Amino acid sequence: MTVNKMVKVETLFTSIFQSSYDGIYVADAHGNGVMVNEAYTRITGVQKEELIGRNLQELEREGIISESVSLKVLKSRKPMTIIQTVRGKEVLATGNPIYSEQGEIEYIVTNVRDISELNRLKLDLQQSKALTQKYINEIKEFKMKEKMQLLLDGIIAQSKEMIQVLHLVQKVGRVDSTVLLLGESGVGKEVIAKLIHRASDRAQEPLIKVNCAAIPQHLLESELFGYEKGAFTGADSRGKPGLFEQADGGTIFLDEIGDMPLDLQVKLLRVLQELEITRVGGRKSVKVNVRVLSATHQLLEKMVEKGTFRQDLYYRLNIVPIKIPSLRERKDDIIPLACFFLNKMNEKYGLDKTFHPDVLTIMEQYAWPGNIREMENLIERLSVTVDQREIKVTDFPFTLPEAANDMNKTTLRELLEGVERDMIEQNLAEHKTTRKTAKVLGISQSALVKKIQKLGIR
Repeated sequence: MTVNKMVKVETLFTSIFQSSYDGIYVADAHGNGVMVNEAYTRITGVQKEELIGRNLQELEREGIISESVSLKVLKSRKPMTIIQTVRGKEVLATGNPIYSEQGEIEYIVTNVRDISELNRLKLDLQQSKALTQKYINEIKEFKMKEKMQLLLDGIIAQSKEMIQVLHLVQKVGRVDSTVLLLGESGVGKEVIAKLIHRASDRAQEPLIKVNCAAIPQHLLESELFGYEKGAFTGADSRGKPGLFEQADGGTIFLDEIGDMPLDLQVKLLRVLQELEITRVGGRKSVKVNVRVLSATHQLLEKMVEKGTFRQDLYYRLNIVPIKIPSLRERKDDIIPLACFFLNKMNEKYGLDKTFHPDVLTIMEQYAWPGNIREMENLIERLSVTVDQREIKVTDFPFTLPEAANDMNKTTLRELLEGVERDMIEQNLAEHKTTRKTAKVLGISQSALVKKIQKLGIR
């Protein structure tokens, strides 16, 4: 190679070396600096004069660099990459050995890249992920609070009627107001009471359930308020705390409150007003911190008019009334509920039962006088007694026109008209007027009149 060509190659090498965006530092086999480009100074802030001719061990001792990748390469005899701190700035340093013809290391070329921007982007990403997770958690919390999950203890709430109930449950759960749950037998009043308790600040305290209709009237007072020793024949010699005392700090649920005798209603009113009880046979009042939920399927207003329920107690219990719709008033929930209970029975008994499609149509049209309790009991019965895998319309005990006797001879239209006729006749007999009947069936009065004429109902 001629001298001119050698000069040109060196000039090209120097241009490439200096124009590199990454910092380049070259040390010899003894760890002394021999070359450094301008990018190295730009990235690290260390001047050329501080590096050329100086040993890397000196630079480490003076704290100019945290540790030398070149010295590590000399020791390991292979390329290495480390995170290096140069004058307090983090860089990514990669050292590569250059070997002589005899296989000895002559130089180590270190490539330095600024990673402060990378660290900033990493921090931004971490912050973004944390913020995203915060939003996800807030959305989950919002859904839990606002929707009450829409499926709790077998409560299916796809219908707007039931969603409204759950929204109200969420609101009253945050306060200690007395709640009166209203609705037919089997609509799930006890389950709603549990939800109110869980949504309250008393959730970790006891929820005591009392069925006022199931306890003999002469024992109800001592069960509710307890008794002192020797209060009556057969009483425990040590006395006994009542259910109100057991519920202290928590919630007491008085189911079938309409069956409570009048004389006991007076004492219950005092408990609600004074938040204290007196045991049977006792003279001392005991303070109780209890939230009271009550429920009934009876019309308490009518009972007040008849004098079988105290008006003052009614007003005290009825601070926040919650009307739980019957199953026929929440038709959008019928099929989801039926499938929920069937899955529950399949899991409980190790079964694999399914519904024939016609069954779901029939279940939607049925009036369900026993509501959810009737549905769950019926589906359990059918699950364990029907021999075939698929549960059919003929397996149901409903009284349906022709369909239950011979599905093959009846069209779906005829079947539905028969179910429709039965529902309209039953509800007309119960509610007397077309206006009330239409409201219960969830249709307009004019639509009901047209159906009555079409089906020939008198």
